[in-house]
Amino acid sequence: MKRSKRPGEENSEPTKGELAVLQVLWLYGPSTVRFVHDTINEGKEATQYTSTLKLMQLMADKGMLGRDETNMKHVYYPLLEEGGTKGHLLSKFIDTMYAGSVENMMIALLGNEKTSKGDLQKMKELLAEMERKK
Repeated sequence: MKRSKRPGEENSEPTKGELAVLQVLWLYGPSTVRFVHDTINEGKEATQYTSTLKLMQLMADKGMLGRDETNMKHVYYPLLEEGGTKGHLLSKFIDTMYAGSVENMMIALLGNEKTSKGDLQKMKELLAEMERKK
């Protein structure tokens, strides 16, 4: 049987929907359900408000979100740290998709049609900076 995660537990792994909520909260800070719902659904077919509300309530129960109940409108805030969460998900992705090889992931990334000339230039600059630091 799976054990439940404690609030703020490092390896809490958000689902795609939970990650969308966290992205809004990381970007804009503590927010109401209405704001999160409207932001997630901009430019696409909207889900029901009650679905977003229930998702955020479940995330609070899981320890992913905190909730300020001092006002009539509950304000939610992330309990998961952005860098740690994204780092964990990236490591898992590299392990799963590229057998743990950052080199293979970078080769695939650089060969992707979505990689622009600007992206490549920024990567070159980052690599040059990393070389200087060594």
